[in-house]
Amino acid sequence: MKVNSFKILAVAGLLTGSLLSCEKNKILTPNYEVTAAQVYSTPAGYIEAAAKVYGSFALTGNQGPAGSPDIAGIDEGTSDFFRLYFYAQELPTDEAVLAWGDPGVPDFHNMNWTSSNVILLGLYERCMYQITLANDFIRQSTDAELATRGITGADATNIRYLRAEARFLRAYQYANMMDLFATPPFVTDADAVGSIVPPQTTRAALFTYIESELKAIDPLMQTPMKNQYGRADEAAVWALLARIYLNAGVYTGTTRYTDAITYSSKVIAAGYSLIPKYDNLFLADNNLNTSENIFNIEYDGNTAQGYGGTTFMTHAPVGGTMPSSLYGVDGGWAGLRVTSNLVNLFPADTVTSLQGNKTHFPNLGNPDTRAEFWTNNQSLAITDVTNFNQGYAVNKWRNLTSTGVAGVNTTYSDVDEPLFRLPEQYFIYAEAVLRGGTGGDLTTAFNYMNLIRQRAYGNTSGNFTDPSQLTLSFILDERARELYWEGFRRTDLIRYNEFTTSTYLWPLKGGVANGTSVGDYRNIYPIPDQDRSVNPNLKQNPGY
Repeated sequence: MKVNSFKILAVAGLLTGSLLSCEKNKILTPNYEVTAAQVYSTPAGYIEAAAKVYGSFALTGNQGPAGSPDIAGIDEGTSDFFRLYFYAQELPTDEAVLAWGDPGVPDFHNMNWTSSNVILLGLYERCMYQITLANDFIRQSTDAELATRGITGADATNIRYLRAEARFLRAYQYANMMDLFATPPFVTDADAVGSIVPPQTTRAALFTYIESELKAIDPLMQTPMKNQYGRADEAAVWALLARIYLNAGVYTGTTRYTDAITYSSKVIAAGYSLIPKYDNLFLADNNLNTSENIFNIEYDGNTAQGYGGTTFMTHAPVGGTMPSSLYGVDGGWAGLRVTSNLVNLFPADTVTSLQGNKTHFPNLGNPDTRAEFWTNNQSLAITDVTNFNQGYAVNKWRNLTSTGVAGVNTTYSDVDEPLFRLPEQYFIYAEAVLRGGTGGDLTTAFNYMNLIRQRAYGNTSGNFTDPSQLTLSFILDERARELYWEGFRRTDLIRYNEFTTSTYLWPLKGGVANGTSVGDYRNIYPIPDQDRSVNPNLKQNPGY
């Protein structure tokens, strides 16, 4: 069991409440079972409320009347943030297929989702729910409110840090809404509860808000690597700025590559380093990977139980003849696999399989250890998405510690999910340099790429020998090799103009065996019908 966990404090407070009232069409306060005056009357109450803001990443809980389904009418396990985010970011791409026919799931492989897709509604509401919780905490934690409640000294200082962190979490979820849905409703702590029908923002305006908010809280955050585990710090702010600057051309029409270099450099210079083994990134004791992981979602098999997050990531790729004990779980769900396009990004001799102790086969040369695929009794080609034995499974997430001990509960995962880790910042720096950003240089980018590859290969055999070998296409492929299934692929393919176009095809893209292009409007997801039905301010995104 993990210790010093911050979000575990939120377990006692189930995620109740909803974003909008269908009857009054107004913003609602989070539906705590006690009043705000009681919740925020003590420093301990503030800590528990902040933990609930963080905990909404991982704790699903019922959001409606007793016995009702979780948000969006989908089951509680599916309503977890990262599971929903994985569906939207990975299933429409070359990196993942899912065997199940659950409502909304096949739409992603076929790239024919509509504004009534329940998975998209769930993700939309999960992001907006965390924004609502953050708004409430921010509203309740001003200096004036602290003074009214007699909170001073070190307690007030800690709450001010928590307030800045809540602003970061709000900015993070607005960044997701900007990337996924482009034009969501927009509310902040300045909007009194029940006072307005949320207006719709534009993508460019939301980008400006997120940028300004992150810069405003930068000096208010704890310094990098100094905060309590599970809490965001200044490096998380810089990492999010670097991420949105890399994609600014998509969001606003104006590229910001120089800014991407500036902020990725700040993260890199903060003292982070790669952990020695790629295999240990997504294990049950990865809370120890603080040198590489910048900000995580915490999961705990005893105190934060649910069927989303890394419980989904450790169970869903296991099935068929795969021994579940080798993954630290009590059974496989026979769901997730990868397409041949991802496998083929690795040299033919680097595919790995988990059989007892992890071994590489055929063990020729120096294999890329990131190719963590289960191949026994699995075909590389996929002609039937519903057949789990078609497509290689993935060993990357395992509910085992780095010493091989199973997590505290084999039904629920102990693996934390990094939302930001150092290699992404290396990639941002390198791509921004190649795209013409200033303030960086090709030699430094070359060295960062070789740090990643040296960890992957275990020595320098996979290194580039000259900076001129770096290309944008290499960066895209290397991002896939390093970051697959971590929620980046859709955004990356859009930035490279390969998500909807015929420039790059993969098996089953657009619902066609060999892949096909789809309408460019699918680079943005639709505003869900359910929210538009209760908010007359919302117009649908083009094409839907």
